Amino acid sequence: MDLIQSFENELEQLRAGDRMRKLRSITPDGKYAWFENHRLLNLSGNDYLGLAAENVDCTNFLAEFPEGGCAMTASSSRLLTGTSPAHAGLEALLEELYGRPALSFNSGYHANTGILPTLAKRGDLILCDKLNHASIIDGVRLSEADFKRYPHLDMEQLEKMLEKYRSAYNNIFIITESVFSMDGDVADLAILAGLKKHYDACLIVDEAHGVGTFGDRGLGVCEQYDLIDEIDIIIGTFGKALASVGAYAITNAVIKDYLINRMRTLIFTTALPPACAAWSARMLEKSVGMNKARKHLHKLSSQLRDELYEKKIDTRGCSHIVPAILGKDEAAVSKAAELRNAGLLVFPIRPPTVPPGTARLRFSLNAAMQWDDIKTISGLL
Repeated sequence: MDLIQSFENELEQLRAGDRMRKLRSITPDGKYAWFENHRLLNLSGNDYLGLAAENVDCTNFLAEFPEGGCAMTASSSRLLTGTSPAHAGLEALLEELYGRPALSFNSGYHANTGILPTLAKRGDLILCDKLNHASIIDGVRLSEADFKRYPHLDMEQLEKMLEKYRSAYNNIFIITESVFSMDGDVADLAILAGLKKHYDACLIVDEAHGVGTFGDRGLGVCEQYDLIDEIDIIIGTFGKALASVGAYAITNAVIKDYLINRMRTLIFTTALPPACAAWSARMLEKSVGMNKARKHLHKLSSQLRDELYEKKIDTRGCSHIVPAILGKDEAAVSKAAELRNAGLLVFPIRPPTVPPGTARLRFSLNAAMQWDDIKTISGLL
């Protein structure tokens, strides 16, 4: 069959370029993970606060709910019978913390592929950071609006684009991540908020890697710099630092109602189980009081980044995500294998996930770790 053969040819090209991916069976074990029958320090997950590593007893959690009050399925979309008291309670908690209306979703991917296509229309323009996550790019492409990418974190170039295009479009949307997942660097949200105000744009910030790790209450980079009220839509996730599943948007009442009535990835999918919504609320409440863990996480990350700098290893960013840029794909593959043999679970990140020539190891730290756990990394590189 020609179709199957074309797929096989493409897969063979991936194999030849050492870019063939596969699913891996990994069993979490606190700050460690079991991989291929070996217990390794897990440096490839997103359990930034160590909440998942605590291995909390879920039996007690489920026992707190009356019969049927924490079901394992919603069996319906949010607009029919899928919005349970647990979903409503989660959104109420988010609104209390952020001081603004909140709406929850099944995943960050659902949020990013649903919000922009709903809000950005023909005659509008989306300005998107070049290194935004694939889910944002997919949402941009699904929209009927025009879109352009600005160079990564280049605020000067973004302003030039705003100056050039603002009068030609009805509405302009600026979308960025707060913490970028491959470089670990952080967007200057203060400048972005100023630009959005000056040019009457709508600013959307994806805090997927910022929630739990930045801010006194872990509400993200927007809280860290006192900008919660300056950003039109803040997107957060529960599946990383908050050790659960799902996502949310913080916005205003009008946009919330508009999304409920028009957002396809909200309307036409079965809601997350009430048990998941209730667990997200539990983890969110717990994370608010974990500022000591956040400070420890950032100290740990700074120590590792400083070690890499001293060893002349190309690294970037200023967050809990610490990349070691090795350049060639084969270098990243071989070094990852060496580190795994030394007890450190890390995988190579290669194009197209990152730009050509920037293959890397991405060290994703969590607050359950200590310096003794990771101090050997730079020496192994």
